[in-house]
Amino acid sequence: MNESTSPAPARRSDVTRRAILEAARERFAADGYERATIRAIAQQAKIDPSMVMRYYGNKEGLFAAAVAIDLKLPDAASLPRGEEGRTLVTHFLDQWERNEVLTALLRVGATNDAGAERMRGIFSDQLLPLARRVCPDPEQAPARAALVSAQLLGLALTRYVLRFPPAVHLHPEEITAWLAPTVQHYLTAPHPGP
Repeated sequence: MNESTSPAPARRSDVTRRAILEAARERFAADGYERATIRAIAQQAKIDPSMVMRYYGNKEGLFAAAVAIDLKLPDAASLPRGEEGRTLVTHFLDQWERNEVLTALLRVGATNDAGAERMRGIFSDQLLPLARRVCPDPEQAPARAALVSAQLLGLALTRYVLRFPPAVHLHPEEITAWLAPTVQHYLTAPHPGP
């Protein structure tokens, strides 16, 4: 008997969930949390709104699922010493360029408590541990990670959400050249004083 090596067909519920999440990401990115509606998301996904509620419960549950993000940060132990800032800036730029979910999260996080809470979770679960591994005093890691976040989120806000023309037109290598030394300083420089 010849066994087929082709993957099993996707279940209809999996296809429906993917369609809902894709539509939700687009609507949250375009409209923000407050203006995005279950009805508009369902219409874009070409399903009945009751299906969105069936799978995700409510708008908050849908938002949480749509913006579940793993930044896939590099392992701090594998980073060349003195190159942590460059690696982070390059990594974040790559993520922003390829992942509209991050833009949606930033837009929503600036105006909505659920979005802000999601961003704080990403910060504490993903960026803070990296900062703890590379900064000279682990007690300073939260402040240093917050400064790194301010730089990277500020860039993302001006480049991907507000779309300031000078920020949009910068080449990623140029952005890295400008920001990497600052991010490196935040992570590894001696504390500046009181």
